[in-house]
Amino acid sequence: RLTHAVGKSKAMEMILTGSVNLDAQEAKTYGLVSAVFPPEKLVEEAIKTAGKIANKGAVSVQMAKEAVNQAYELSLSSGLHFERRLFQATFATKDQKEGMSAFAEKRKPNFAHE
Repeated sequence: RLTHAVGKSKAMEMILTGSVNLDAQEAKTYGLVSAVFPPEKLVEEAIKTAGKIANKGAVSVQMAKEAVNQAYELSLSSGLHFERRLFQATFATKDQKEGMSAFAEKRKPNFAHE
């Protein structure tokens, strides 16, 4: 798993030398974290990000998270097939209908998380 995260060369260096300490900026460079903030801004920024996610339909957020996690493990073909099945499944949700209606009516959606 480390090889997927940081690449073969860096994983080899880390494992063979025992040097696994990364600072925050290095962790961001290798994609191990999505953002780096000063300690005094960390909670504020985490709450902002959580708020953005919470404003989305919960079912779609769960499906998107599953798609990203599976894409990391599956081949391209299998990953695309999996994503297509999840996308099609969203059409059975109330939130998909609400999202499309809100878009067409140029208003904010009111998701039921169903």
